[in-house]
Amino acid sequence: MTSNLAAVSYGVHLSPESLVNLRKVLADAGVAVSSESQAGDHRFSVMTAGLATGTETSADLESVRRHVAAAASAGIDTAIVPEDLRLAPRKLLIMDVDSTLIQQEVIELLAAHAGKREEVAAVTEAAMRGELDFAQSLHARVAVLAGLPVEVVELVRQEVRLSLGAAELVAAFKEAGHVVAVVSGGFNQILRPIAEELGLDHWIANELEIVDGVLTGKVLGAVIDRAAKEKYLREWAAAEGISLEHTIAVGDGANDLDMLSAAGIGIAFNAKPAVRAAADAAINMPYLDAVRHIANV
Repeated sequence: MTSNLAAVSYGVHLSPESLVNLRKVLADAGVAVSSESQAGDHRFSVMTAGLATGTETSADLESVRRHVAAAASAGIDTAIVPEDLRLAPRKLLIMDVDSTLIQQEVIELLAAHAGKREEVAAVTEAAMRGELDFAQSLHARVAVLAGLPVEVVELVRQEVRLSLGAAELVAAFKEAGHVVAVVSGGFNQILRPIAEELGLDHWIANELEIVDGVLTGKVLGAVIDRAAKEKYLREWAAAEGISLEHTIAVGDGANDLDMLSAAGIGIAFNAKPAVRAAADAAINMPYLDAVRHIANV
């Protein structure tokens, strides 16, 4: 029996009961389990089941995803992934930055130096829930930075921490010959050294305007919003000769929704509820390298 889908389950603790329940859910969804394997480490466990659905239509894929999502057990997430993506010889991984590749929201770190962190954090939360236009909210948040000395940017760089497993995830994809990109509603001044250190293939963010060593409270050029994120996914995939079906997008906020929808699989990482509901899969634990198991890297 040939598998055309995989069910990749992961959690800090996968109990035997949760796996028994998953097998029942898959059977109820009309798919046969053709193989099983286990992986993971001391942080989280992974169980991958090869699935045979009889056909390979997107309707079947979405049906299985709906069944699995409706019967999800606490503490366990399951991604239903086309084997065509998992077995692709070359893939593109594209990620959001703030609260995805890194643990912090950079605009909030910058705003703290202006005494406006709580005010800005409230706007960020609303924007990530999709309640505000992202570009408008970004301009409003950046405006509070006007007058800050450029040295603040370096101080914030030192505060930034990669998400757990982020460096390992990027290294694994690169070592396997895949392409890694990030697209951010944050700022080039913070992202640049991170991108260079990780050896990212493609990256872009907004550019803070700095005049005479002082932040003006403005950004230069068009804002990287949800439409721009999808645009760069498509452009970079085409430039690398990788089909969209072989791309993996990861993000946490409403600004990532178009990118997640356009990718071969869109993964919500510790995301807002609306993003989890719209994504193809979700990771609800702090380890970004769980993406490796979903993508079979």
